[in-house]
Amino acid sequence: MPGHVVAVCKAQKRDYFILAVKGLTDPSIVKGEPHAWTRLGAGGRHMKLLKEAGVEELVLIGPAKRPTLAAFRPDAYTLKAMARVGYKATLGDDGILRLVMGVFEDEGFRFVGADTILTDLLAGAGVMGEVQPDDEDRDDIRRGVEVVQGLGNLDVGQAAVIQRGIVLGVEASEGTDGLIARTGPLRRDGGGGVLVKLTKPQQDRRADLPTIGTATVEGVAKAGHVGIAFEAGATLVVDPVRVASRADKLGVFVVGIDPGNREEP
Repeated sequence: MPGHVVAVCKAQKRDYFILAVKGLTDPSIVKGEPHAWTRLGAGGRHMKLLKEAGVEELVLIGPAKRPTLAAFRPDAYTLKAMARVGYKATLGDDGILRLVMGVFEDEGFRFVGADTILTDLLAGAGVMGEVQPDDEDRDDIRRGVEVVQGLGNLDVGQAAVIQRGIVLGVEASEGTDGLIARTGPLRRDGGGGVLVKLTKPQQDRRADLPTIGTATVEGVAKAGHVGIAFEAGATLVVDPVRVASRADKLGVFVVGIDPGNREEP
């Protein structure tokens, strides 16, 4: 995903700078690009590098695992910021991201949602490809929407896997790929198995939008599940043409849904 943002900036002849985080950023993404390396807890260095580069707008993009406070190793600037905003270790990912964004905004930066830049990757409603969900799959999707929205209200995760009405698993700290792999061995006889992935009800769309790609499709197929349902208009689909093609080849349906429509997912 960071590579896609860079490509769009180049196409638009838009200046850009990459703040790469050790242990999170793929080095191949920043090779030959304007960038600087930093570590997650070095807030003072973040601000210095961004200001020196003349950055005004920020895009949060790419996968990240939430560190422990010990691994985070906050510097003096970050410790002061944490005290100012009232950091709580018990906050969920969305709550933490909002706090982090608030610190940067206090320094004069403005956050831009990835979906406003990667407009061609923001997927709409309907089935991608030829494989269609059946009636039982649609029932699982509706059940999945209820479960994931409940998770979202608690700021826990964005996804769940449902098989014929049974919740095989919900997303936690392992992320969506981990959830998919974990639920494969939990499958029951009788077919089905749908990954449902949505935004959280209170989510700030400028950070952590749901994202799927060919790896998601391949993971679902490997686990023995039959499909993916994502929130239309709020999910980034990396290389949608390839996703549809791969889904057709593996016999997996991929469908964009309106979570507010209780009649037809």
